[in-house]
Amino acid sequence: MASLSLKHIYKKYPGGVTAVSDFCLEIKDKEFLVLVGPSGCGKSTTLRMIAGLEEISEGELFIGDTLVNDIVPKDRDIAMVFQNYALYPHMTVYENMAFGLKLRKTPKEEIKRRVEEAAKILDISPLLDRKPKAMSGGQKQRVALGRAIVRQPKVFLLDEPLSNLDAKLRASMRTELTKLHQRLGTTFIYVTHDQTEAMTMATRIVVMKDGLIQQVDTPQNLYDFPVNMFVAGFIGTPQMNFITAKLTKKENDLYLNFGTNSIKLPADKANNPALKEYIDQEVVMGVRPECVMEDEAHLAVLQDSTIDASVEVTELMGSEIFLYLGFDGMEDATNGKNIIARVSARSTARTGHQIKVAFDTTRMHIFDKDTERCICH
Repeated sequence: MASLSLKHIYKKYPGGVTAVSDFCLEIKDKEFLVLVGPSGCGKSTTLRMIAGLEEISEGELFIGDTLVNDIVPKDRDIAMVFQNYALYPHMTVYENMAFGLKLRKTPKEEIKRRVEEAAKILDISPLLDRKPKAMSGGQKQRVALGRAIVRQPKVFLLDEPLSNLDAKLRASMRTELTKLHQRLGTTFIYVTHDQTEAMTMATRIVVMKDGLIQQVDTPQNLYDFPVNMFVAGFIGTPQMNFITAKLTKKENDLYLNFGTNSIKLPADKANNPALKEYIDQEVVMGVRPECVMEDEAHLAVLQDSTIDASVEVTELMGSEIFLYLGFDGMEDATNGKNIIARVSARSTARTGHQIKVAFDTTRMHIFDKDTERCICH
């Protein structure tokens, strides 16, 4: 198996367009690494440079101890699974899966063994005589995975492989891919714009924006300790609420003020030296929807961070309800949006109701308004 090392990788196109800038990353052997970010952030370009399908403009790429910048794709010992499956329509499933091995002049018996073994792992043994047009999207995706598995590569590269599937099939395929990674014990590098896929499958996530790495960490650390507003807003569904507020000091306590609302910060944040530099300045407070509470138990405990709000829209999600709330100072919320509270399905709050909500300030994030970097968690 193989680790990968990307050292100061750049991808520059004619005309001065830089798709990827100074990409530095060590990918461990057997890791499931996910590159995530909005469309056009450079994640697929990075994957294609690893595959050898895009030339590296600057920097060095090592697979194991081997510098592979000038090594052609077929000699890099990697396998790539594409978004559109890329199956040969005139070949059967067996022939599609065996094609790469035939090109390498692998003995027929070895090809048969590997194809049947991969088909068994992916539960597509009954499909080996079918052609792609007679299969569903999920079945085609399994065949594309099977074609990669039979090659027994050091590294699997997957470029948005589930984006063409419906929601239910995507969820089941996420589980199958996680099981497959555990079973094969191979390095997986996976590209997606879907942060749910990233959170559920990755051992580590690389969040990208405009060709630059924003943060690399485990899914839970990205969620709990985002380094900036972009990562905080990108990871998590619904996204984090952002409200511009003025930080003020009264005696030994710090408060966040927006509209007519004033929220007292807990002692650990009030004593944070980094935050004290922002007193009497505007900052951005970030609070996740599940940290906006409207039940009586939390309102009783969190009296220092309670505000009045109006319920403008409710979305029943089955096991929970999303409340879209208006409040005094709402113009200071990100893009003038409402704040979203994620509450129990037992909530009695309905559209048009006036309610009180409390913020869990122990899990609140505070960001620099100009740089958008996180000041404290």
